Amino acid sequence: MTSAKWLSQVKRGLLELCILNLVGRERMYGYQIVKRLAEVPGLVVTEGTIYPLLSRLKREGLLESRLVESPNGPARRTYGLTREGRRHMRSINESWSEIAEAVQRFMDGAMNEEER
Repeated sequence: MTSAKWLSQVKRGLLELCILNLVGRERMYGYQIVKRLAEVPGLVVTEGTIYPLLSRLKREGLLESRLVESPNGPARRTYGLTREGRRHMRSINESWSEIAEAVQRFMDGAMNEEER
């Protein structure tokens, strides 16, 4: 697997984690989510990636949505976490922390090996 393919797989896996944490802090509409994710270096995503993921998370009962009237145009669909979504977010945040720490230990060990 090339490093580009590997990076693509990693990003895909992190999107759910990032989306749940974003809407866990405040209700957001899809385009806001795309813009916020685009602020993360290396995590450039498109609306074509995010909207299907939002739909899946909603089908799974992790997100709920509602239409909110907009003074500047058509109503916008906003997303927020359900109770189950909040539980899932806490669970995957904990898993991510454990995995990130373990991987960092491997990376630190590899760096120490290279210094010898």
